[in-house]
Parts: sequence; C-alpha cells; structure tokens
Amino acid sequence: MKKVAVIMGSDSDLPVVEKAITTLKELEIPTEVHVFSAHRTPAEAKAFTENAADNGFGVLIAAAGKAAHLAGALAANTVLPVIGIPVKSSTLDGLDALLSTVQMPSGIPVATVAIDGSANAALLAAEILAVSDDALRDKLRALRQKGTETVLAKNRAIEEKYNG
Repeated sequence: MKKVAVIMGSDSDLPVVEKAITTLKELEIPTEVHVFSAHRTPAEAKAFTENAADNGFGVLIAAAGKAAHLAGALAANTVLPVIGIPVKSSTLDGLDALLSTVQMPSGIPVATVAIDGSANAALLAAEILAVSDDALRDKLRALRQKGTETVLAKNRAIEEKYNG
C-alpha cells in the first residue's frame, strides 16, 4: 500500500493534524508525519515532495495556517494528489488559510477540506488510495456503516424520549 505524508507548516499545527494521523493509522495506512515550511524550509519541502513518489507515497496532506502556501508549494513539485488543510488562526479564524489553500492557479490543483478538517483530509486520502485497493475500500465502507449506525442509534434515543 502507498504511504500518506502528513506535513504541517509548524509544529503548532499538530493539534489539528492529529485527527488525520489517528484516522490514517486506524485504517492501517502507512503514514509519515513531517514539519516543513513553505517559507522557512522551502528547499527541504521541495526535496521531500520531488522524491515522494519514488519513496512510496501516494497522497500528500498539507496543513498550514495564515498565508498557507504549503499545500500549493508541495503541489507545484509533484503530480501526486495534495490535500490541503487550512488551519484556523487567531487572525481571521482560518479564512485567510482557506483562501490561500483553495485558490490555486490552473494546472496546480490542491484538494481542500474545511478549516481544521483533518479527519476528512485523511478520509479523502484513503479514498484516493482505495481506488486501487479493495481491502481499504472495504474498511471505508465499514467506517461509513458504523457512522450510519451511530446516527440511527441517536435517532432512536431521541424518538423514544420525545415521541413516546
């Protein structure tokens, strides 16, 4: 199975990306976690990304706040799918990061999830890998079914309480 890289622009983004890391590990997807800054370590970020496919990666997840150029900087150096997680900051509640991540120029796509949406980033990475992995696709289906059952159990409890 291909690996997923979870890359954050700063270690202060770790509380946000931990949900992605946990989700990927629960799905038994090999995961590596790194800190590379688009602005402070551009050479290292570029080198990692240029070699990512040869090093067994299938998807890159990039989390960054404020100017949030990390996902775009990674996407500029690979044809692997890049998923951006805009991280909420105190400045504009993450809107700045969302716009920086989602507004990519034609030819350099970055899939973007919600502000602080790292669990969905991990699930999207898993879905991309599951295109060629039946076992992973089955795990994702089971996870969806579990979500359905959780909501239906909550519905039954509410119905019993309020509908007699």
